[in-house]
Amino acid sequence: MIDDVLRPPTARYDYVRDGAEIYRHSFAMIRSEIDPAALAHLPAVAERVAVRMVHAAGEPELAADLQIHPELVPAARTALAAGAPVFTDAHMVDAGITRARLPAGNEVVCLLRDPRVPGLAARWGTTRSAAAVSLWGDRLAGAVVAIGNAPTALFHLLELLADGAPPPAAIVGLPVGFIGAAESKEALAAFGRGVPYLTVRGRRGGSALAASAVNALAREQEI
Repeated sequence: MIDDVLRPPTARYDYVRDGAEIYRHSFAMIRSEIDPAALAHLPAVAERVAVRMVHAAGEPELAADLQIHPELVPAARTALAAGAPVFTDAHMVDAGITRARLPAGNEVVCLLRDPRVPGLAARWGTTRSAAAVSLWGDRLAGAVVAIGNAPTALFHLLELLADGAPPPAAIVGLPVGFIGAAESKEALAAFGRGVPYLTVRGRRGGSALAASAVNALAREQEI
């Protein structure tokens, strides 16, 4: 039996090994380190989502830069409870979403590897991430969108919506990087077409943050 062969390594470091204690102490530290004023600008119902994202980032200062629409949390949770799909721009976001937390066995969709994507990207002179967004089609209506990588994907989505594409229920817009990330998130916050959104000012973002936001929206949990 493998259990008879495996042995733990020699303990050389003093660190917490108990998973439940790590979990409890992590969120206690987050609560103690976040400036209450950094949460005051957010909807009360979004506070736990913000704390989850701070945990994923390892950065209490993130809370002050979050922008969360007043209807984002109820809109996303209602859509997910009704079985809406989650559309993502990156497989890392897909991988980070905990399926067990999704309330209705929701499908998580990333079409970046669809064989049509390279041709569309070349024809339109854009990135594959942006081209893949166009393949979401009518299924975008009432869905939850989580963009955690490509600013071009978020810009492309907003352009589709401006052209009359069916609106999603909620947009988690957290592209990361130095070119277009901050600008795409500013465009999302200024879009003004009634789609609830979550984003963070500046260059920060990424797949882990986007997935943590979806996981927190999927099922409320005490922390």
